[in-house]
Amino acid sequence: MLKKIAYITLFALTFSSCSDTLDDINKNPNATETPLAPYLLTGTLKQGADLYWGDVNNFNSSLLFVQHWAKIQYTEPDRYDVSNASFTTLWDKGYSTLITDLNTIINFPDAQANSNYKGIALTLRSWTFLLLTDAYGSIPYKEAGLKVTPAYNTQKEVYTGLLEDLKQAQSLLATANGTVTGDLAYKGDVLKWKKLVNSLRLRIALKIADKEPVLAKQAAIEATTDPAGVISNNSEIFRFVYTSSPQQNPASAWFETRDDFRISKTMVDKLYEFSDPRLAVFAQLPSDASVGKYVGGANGLSNSDANSQGFAKTSKPGTYFLTSASPAVFVSYSETLFNLAEATARGYIAGDAEQLYKNAITASLNQFGITDATVISNYLNQPTVQYDATNYAKSIGTQKWIAFFGQGLDAFAEWRRLDYPVLTAGPATVLDGQIPSRFFYPGTEQSLNGNSYQAAISVQGKDLLTTKLWFDAK
Repeated sequence: MLKKIAYITLFALTFSSCSDTLDDINKNPNATETPLAPYLLTGTLKQGADLYWGDVNNFNSSLLFVQHWAKIQYTEPDRYDVSNASFTTLWDKGYSTLITDLNTIINFPDAQANSNYKGIALTLRSWTFLLLTDAYGSIPYKEAGLKVTPAYNTQKEVYTGLLEDLKQAQSLLATANGTVTGDLAYKGDVLKWKKLVNSLRLRIALKIADKEPVLAKQAAIEATTDPAGVISNNSEIFRFVYTSSPQQNPASAWFETRDDFRISKTMVDKLYEFSDPRLAVFAQLPSDASVGKYVGGANGLSNSDANSQGFAKTSKPGTYFLTSASPAVFVSYSETLFNLAEATARGYIAGDAEQLYKNAITASLNQFGITDATVISNYLNQPTVQYDATNYAKSIGTQKWIAFFGQGLDAFAEWRRLDYPVLTAGPATVLDGQIPSRFFYPGTEQSLNGNSYQAAISVQGKDLLTTKLWFDAK
C-alpha cells in the first residue's frame, strides 16, 4: 500500500513539474503580460475601418442596396440573393473584437488608462453599437460582453442608452486628463474627440426623431449647446487614413485582383442630372475611350445581363476611393451640417436650414477636392439643387445620399430614414420589387443564443431583409 502511495505521489510531483515546465515554455518572452491601451486603440481604429469600408458590409451589400455601386458579375448580392451567412462579419467582429477590446480599455484601472482613453473607448463603442443597431435592429447591448447568451435590447433602448453613454464619454474627455497615444484618427487631440461625441449625439437625435420627437429635440439641443461644439470643418472629419499594402484601403486591395464592381447607373444619372462636379471624382471613364462619357452599371441584373453591359464600356468607382491610402471616412463635416440643417428644419434648434444645407453641400464638394468658388456657386444655384423648405427630407436626403458616397452603412441607414432619393429595385431582384430594409441576423444566433434571438424577433418582426426597423417609421 505504501508503495502504491509513493508511486501516486511521484506521478503527481512529476506531472506538476512537467506542467510548470510546459507553462514556462509556452510563455512568449516578448509578449506583454497585459494589453496596453495605445495598442488596443490603434487596433480598434484599424479593424473598425476595415469593417466599415470592407467588402462584406460596404461594397458587397449596403453600397449595392443604396445604389452607389453595382455588380457587373457575380450579381447575387445586387439581386438580394443572400442568406443569414452573408452578414456575419459586422456582428462577429463588432462584438468579439471591437466591443471586447474597447471594454478592456474602459475597465482598465486608472494606472493603465487615463480617463481620456476611457472616453475615447466609450465613444468608439457607441459608434460600433450604432452601426449594429442601424443594420440589424434589436441587438445585445446592455448584456453584451457580460453574458454568453445576452438578451437583446430594442432599437429604441439602444439609441436612448447610447445617448447616455455619449454623455458619459463627454464627461470623461478633457485636455487636463492625460495624453493619448495610439490614436490614428485624431492624433490624441481630445478636443476633436469631444466634437465627435456631440456630432454622434446629434446623429442619434435624428434617428429617433420620427418616433420620439420630444426626446429627439432635447438630445439635439444638448448636443449643439454643449461647449465642446460639433465637427466644424473638414480637418475634423473622423476618419482612418490607410498607408500602403498590406495596410491599405480594402477597396484598393479588392480591385488589385478583382473586377466585379461599377459605379451605379442610378448615381451617375443623378450626378449628370445635377451637373455635379463630384462625378469625375466618384467615377472613372470607361477604359474603352470611344465611349467618351461616364456610364454606370445597372443594379439588380442577372449575371448575363450585367456582363453584357460591357466591362470596358462602364465606369469603375473613382480612383479617389481605390488607392492604397484612400481614407476611410466615418463621420464627415458635411454629414454634421446636414444634420444641423434637418434639426433646424424640424424646429429643434435655431438657425437657417437653407444656409446650413448649402454649407453641407459645400463641405462635401471641398472634401472631394472641389474648391473653385464659381463652380460651387453655380452648382448651388441650380433649381434642381436649391433647398425646398416644403420638403426638407427630399432636399437633404438626396444630397446626403450623394455626400455619403462610399459610406455604405450610413448611406443605407439615412436612405431608409429620410426615404430619398426614391430608388427602384433592379429587374432580377428576388424581394418582389422591394429593397432590403435591414441585414439578416447571423445564423449562429439561432443556434447559440436561440432564446434571446426568438424573443427579439417576436417583438421586432420576422428575421427578413424586408422587415422595417423601429427608426424606419415611414
